[in-house]
Amino acid sequence: MTLQDSPEHRWIVLKFGGTSVSQRSRWDTIGRLAKARADQHGARVLVVVSALSGATNALQAITEGVEDLPERIETLVRRHHDFAAELGLDPEAVLHERSAALRSLAADARAAARPLDWQAEVLAQGELLSSTLGAAYLRSQGLDFCWCDARDWLDAVELPNQSDWSRRLSASCRREADEGWRARFAAQPPRLLLTQGFIARHGDRGTAVLGRGGSDTSAALFGALLRARRVEIWTDVPGMFSANPREVPDARLLTRLDYAEAQEIATTGAKVLHPRALGPCRDAGVPLAILDTARPDFPGTSIDASAAAVPGVKAISRRNGIVLVSMETVGMWQQVGFLADVFDRFRAHGLSVDLIGSSETNITVSLDPSDNLVSTDVLARLSEDLARFCRVKVIAPCAAVTLVGCGMRSLLHRLSDIWAAFGRERVHLISQSSNDLNLTFVIDEADAEGLLPQLHALLIASGAMPVGNVDVFGPRWREIAGAVRPRETPWWRGERARLLALAAPGAPRYVYHLPTVRARARALAAIAPVDRRFYAIKANSHPAILRALVEEGFGLECVSLAELHLVFEAVDGLQPGQVLFTPSFAPRAEYEAALALGVTVTLDNVEALQRWPEVFRGRALWLRVDLGRGEGHHEKVRTGGLASKFGLAVARIEEFLAAARALDVRIAGLHAHLGSGVETAQHWRSVCDELGGIAERIGSIDTIDIGGGLPIPYQDDDEPFDLDAWSAGLAEVKAAYPAYRLAIEPGRFLVAESGVLLMTATQVVEKGGIRRVGADAGMNALMRPTLYDAFHGIHNLSRLDEAADAAFDVVGPICESGDVFGKQRRLPAATAEGDVLLVADAGAYGFVMANRYNQRALPEEEVLA
Repeated sequence: MTLQDSPEHRWIVLKFGGTSVSQRSRWDTIGRLAKARADQHGARVLVVVSALSGATNALQAITEGVEDLPERIETLVRRHHDFAAELGLDPEAVLHERSAALRSLAADARAAARPLDWQAEVLAQGELLSSTLGAAYLRSQGLDFCWCDARDWLDAVELPNQSDWSRRLSASCRREADEGWRARFAAQPPRLLLTQGFIARHGDRGTAVLGRGGSDTSAALFGALLRARRVEIWTDVPGMFSANPREVPDARLLTRLDYAEAQEIATTGAKVLHPRALGPCRDAGVPLAILDTARPDFPGTSIDASAAAVPGVKAISRRNGIVLVSMETVGMWQQVGFLADVFDRFRAHGLSVDLIGSSETNITVSLDPSDNLVSTDVLARLSEDLARFCRVKVIAPCAAVTLVGCGMRSLLHRLSDIWAAFGRERVHLISQSSNDLNLTFVIDEADAEGLLPQLHALLIASGAMPVGNVDVFGPRWREIAGAVRPRETPWWRGERARLLALAAPGAPRYVYHLPTVRARARALAAIAPVDRRFYAIKANSHPAILRALVEEGFGLECVSLAELHLVFEAVDGLQPGQVLFTPSFAPRAEYEAALALGVTVTLDNVEALQRWPEVFRGRALWLRVDLGRGEGHHEKVRTGGLASKFGLAVARIEEFLAAARALDVRIAGLHAHLGSGVETAQHWRSVCDELGGIAERIGSIDTIDIGGGLPIPYQDDDEPFDLDAWSAGLAEVKAAYPAYRLAIEPGRFLVAESGVLLMTATQVVEKGGIRRVGADAGMNALMRPTLYDAFHGIHNLSRLDEAADAAFDVVGPICESGDVFGKQRRLPAATAEGDVLLVADAGAYGFVMANRYNQRALPEEEVLA
């Protein structure tokens, strides 16, 4: 072992990006971290820095040719001089040489022609300036830092088929060093060194740059060359996430990854780490970490070879600006060498192909602008060349949406909701990698806008993204950023004693808390844009709940004649105008009875008007339309789109209106409900806006009904629905369509959290390492977990004060494999026969869906006022 390889002389490499070097406080953090690493590990520390935030963009603009070149140069010089003064340094003394070098490039004879070597020298100035400032400041703070020029240590190498542009402006560097190189580097005297990212020495001894994100690669290269103990990439986010947290606030921190998964995540769109940074560390076996300069004590993401392989999707990402080149000809079929000829054309134009999809007569490839100089001129020349072989079509701009994780092929059965979501978009290309690490969909860029939050939620709901695995997944971005709206403490915790007194073995019981129902009703009553509120009684038709909601100003929405009879029997003084009848495929007699009662009736097809004209002649009706898509937490609760039985297709509205006019039917209300459990407030704004446009066409509408489906937080880390954002979106549309009253018809939101199901543990059994606790209630008492894969919190009410330190599958007594309330739920290890188990948030679609399957008794009901 050489001296520099001994543990006490191993290097730690710290890289800091533009936002991390643009503030004095961040430089203080850099100094503290470098010294701490050196002291804690007895190591030498190399700090690699980027240019100040925005400086590279300014230099890039200069290299592209500008008329006001001298003015732009002076603006950059002034910015760095001002920052030097902010750091307490003498700007002229520290930056004179660097400022002179930048000005000389503006006066250089090459500036007019802008050759690649001149461009590289210009682009390098950002890192040279920032590193000079940083080293001077850290020395002024008493830290023994030495500045070194990265170009003395990183050598660019030429790769086969590499263009002149990429050799100079997106260079690759040597990854291995001999003992002499390491000895010379270690001979630099201080423990702490500071150098530049992004820049290297070209083969002609001039400057080369590593391309966008090159500072990450520089740090990795130094780590590999030095056989470093660790490379740390310090940035403005706490690590790699399961999605871009700026786009998906519920994205989860990825705490531990292996090199392969991290490489896929980086190459498919994650901006936190440049893809080329992984290779050097992986090949040299150097662990890498991604950390947050603003949160230096946060653990971040660790990437190394020993990370366990956990099957599942780890991340979803999006890359914009993708260009597809589609080549079609019958002549390619069984023609030897066709692909070689085609790809030779891409090579000739310096283009690197990313994704490939092929058939017998077509091959389509994607070009990623981050790896290619994809200009209109380049594409035109490429198309002209390819036209000799085939018909060429360029499709742009596109977006590549990629799922990344090990074992993708084994997850395909869990991705049905993902396939369905893409089925609503225009998919140009689907690509599954042979390494079983990613699945990519290429769609129009406009269609990708806003899609990732929906897909991310679907991945979690389906179990394809195993966020419960704490070895891989950490907290959500919103939790880290302190932007989580906390869920209220559930009412049943304060009513534990009463609930235990109500529980009885062999007699499962629903218990409803009316104060919670009233609280939710009042929250919705406070939404100013909403004029009319109906409760969808199918969620829970207990008479006490119906009366409470009517007292709170709600009308009642029914879907059957039996429900109509129930509400008038249960609620004294209920007026027909307070009741909405919205059936689906009901018999003629139910419509006749509803109209005789005087309630508001909704139709969702034209055939009823055509077949039963005398039933509806001269009536005022509401119309339910299908906006062409369904949304919601499960495919079985999505109530829109071609596969759904609900609603009149928008394309048939004119046909419906013609039939209505012939019968003197007035369409007074317009309704759409796309599904339940939709978590984005924007959904209802969009529905309201679409209905407003249709109402304008119809001309007789006075009320727009946007349905229900408001979600509730079933899981501990779910947030309450953002009523303020929802209200704001509705207010915007209401302002655009002031002539219409706005109606809603929620069910779950009003009652789900008010109800719990009490049941008693019957047995605790272990089988094959899985512990199961049985209960005296099963899927006959609560169908939602079986029917919708729905999650309900499960708690041991008898041992509520004990730690939930063991995992159990919670099952019922029904003779069905699907009789499972939840798998691997945390309960006290001492859970035993006779304990009272509580299923939370069971007030909606619980008792109303209960049945006597296996001749089991129906659960009982109790109301707490």
